[in-house]
Amino acid sequence: MKPARWPVEQPEEGRLLHVEPREGRLTDARVADLPSLLRDGDLLVVNDAATFPASLLGRTALGERVELRLLSREPDGTWMAVLFGAGDWRRRTEDRPMPPLLPAGTRFTVVGLPVQVVEVLPPSPRLLRVAFEEEGAVLWSALYQGGRPVQYAHTLAPLSLWHVQTAYGARPWATEAPSAGLPLTWNLLLTLRRRGVRLASLTHATGLSSTGDAALDAVLPRPERSDIPASTVAQVEATRAAGGRVVAVGTTVVRALEGRAAMNGGKLVAGESVTDLLLGPGFVPRLVDGLFTGMHEPGTSHYALLQAFCSLTLLREASAHAEARGYLGHEFGDSCLLLDA
Repeated sequence: MKPARWPVEQPEEGRLLHVEPREGRLTDARVADLPSLLRDGDLLVVNDAATFPASLLGRTALGERVELRLLSREPDGTWMAVLFGAGDWRRRTEDRPMPPLLPAGTRFTVVGLPVQVVEVLPPSPRLLRVAFEEEGAVLWSALYQGGRPVQYAHTLAPLSLWHVQTAYGARPWATEAPSAGLPLTWNLLLTLRRRGVRLASLTHATGLSSTGDAALDAVLPRPERSDIPASTVAQVEATRAAGGRVVAVGTTVVRALEGRAAMNGGKLVAGESVTDLLLGPGFVPRLVDGLFTGMHEPGTSHYALLQAFCSLTLLREASAHAEARGYLGHEFGDSCLLLDA
């Protein structure tokens, strides 16, 4: 499937493949048709994490060029990050040169900020826990002034931060955009509300989707934190009690809701926590009935997650259908709705 190389001007006009897992039916539609595919009383849950500039260029003490891509902020103020060798987004991650080995205690600089390697973690020497010398407003100001959004070689030109924000982005928790929600304009959300579809949000710290390191990519996604408001818990419970369907916008929402329920004996509990739940074949969702997501290619980490909602046979059929009809993939691509009618 060809990747979309740039954000579209009218995201509501993007293509939408409706996959009905129980019937095995595939229907071509548009994102603008989403209100007609949901019912009065359904609940659409979005991830309102804003995307921050997590791609940081820098140099080691020996002058070697590196790129640090931040994965997540830890409770103690350190950061999980992945180190890349010389170059930038214009070169495919798998073709980038290996970075220098930086053992614990090594100091280097990114976007003018001194940073120290606290720990090197398995399964790759490129996976680091680092500590910035600066904190608070000074740190965030430097990140926003010198950092760039994470992007990949399929994109057409340098992305601005606003290209990777959803309409409802709030706290800067996301390393990469929660891209399933990019086509959801305010106009479309208002139309959904008028049709009786309820809207709720949570904040989930979306991590990296790819590093180019096979060993590291095999363990993605890593544990990620989320914050689920009490109001969202109440809406999920009320929707299910009334016979409505809970539809997640993106696999991050599924991971947040199902991960929290798995930690609490099947009960959704409000508040902040970290989940290491991995969705995939054999996983039976307790809370989420359907998924609105992007077009994911076989072999990617996100594709495996879809198998929690749909058989591999039907997913392969859907992928072949989408490719034959020119659907576009990746973060700015077309959409897919996995939901029984």
